Amino acid sequence: MTDTTSTEVAARDALDVAGRHAGLDPVGAELIRLGENALFRLQSGVIARVTRTGQFAAAAREVALARWLEANDVSAVRAWPDVEQPVEVDGRAVTWWWELPPHKEGTALQVAVALRRLHDLPLPSFDVGRLDPFVRLADRIERATTLEDEDRLWMRRHLAVLEARYANLPDGLPECVVHGDAWIGNVVSTGDGEVVLLDLERCSVGPPEWDLTSTAVRAFTMGRITAEEYDRFARAYGYDVTAWAGFEVLRDIREFRMTCMAAQVAAENPARQDEIMLRLACLRGERGPRPWSWTPVP
Repeated sequence: MTDTTSTEVAARDALDVAGRHAGLDPVGAELIRLGENALFRLQSGVIARVTRTGQFAAAAREVALARWLEANDVSAVRAWPDVEQPVEVDGRAVTWWWELPPHKEGTALQVAVALRRLHDLPLPSFDVGRLDPFVRLADRIERATTLEDEDRLWMRRHLAVLEARYANLPDGLPECVVHGDAWIGNVVSTGDGEVVLLDLERCSVGPPEWDLTSTAVRAFTMGRITAEEYDRFARAYGYDVTAWAGFEVLRDIREFRMTCMAAQVAAENPARQDEIMLRLACLRGERGPRPWSWTPVP
């Protein structure tokens, strides 16, 4: 049994138990995506999300935030009503959501508008926690079993350098509720033109520049949107994060997060080993200046 297969089996086992607990039938559930979380579509049209182990608190916060955003008329994924959630099964958290209508990946401009609306909200009355740009990175490095020991040692040292740089981040915009993982794939557009925020598990209080950096990285690290698209993004939001003194710190952290994610994926799917080695080479300065040709991983 491959690591990917075993991951799906464990997620389905958790889904079966949680479904019985919630009164939602998981029989015949269709796997939509197997990445950081496992997403399933139940025959009833409910979307079930099964986390990796140790993510119950984050899942509970995500449900609370979804309901808070709905109450504040911010378009985001909606938690399924009238069920107790999350449900914890063998350390995994299972949550339930309304299925989105047909949709496509949002544009940089749509991301800017969605983030402006989110960042303008007053802080909620409940604790959403503080942004942790380094959450789970040490664990991902340790689990990167397809890497040589010297590569993981370099990653641990690089993580320590980034943590020290972040501790001395210069002042910027006022802190607010941030999405936490505001890349273009987490903002979608439905057929009727509604722009919807997805994946709220990293929402927290922190510098809004963290959210803005994701689109800047997409433009200037990965080259996946043009400079003109980025300029429209910055003008629509009303701020160009690349002109801020702390931008390079957040950019480097975001790039390292993407690299650690690739390491985690490669550990479960060795076919992605070339991608993690490419990203490491880029961060070490062995592949020239940005933009770099990184292939997205799940």
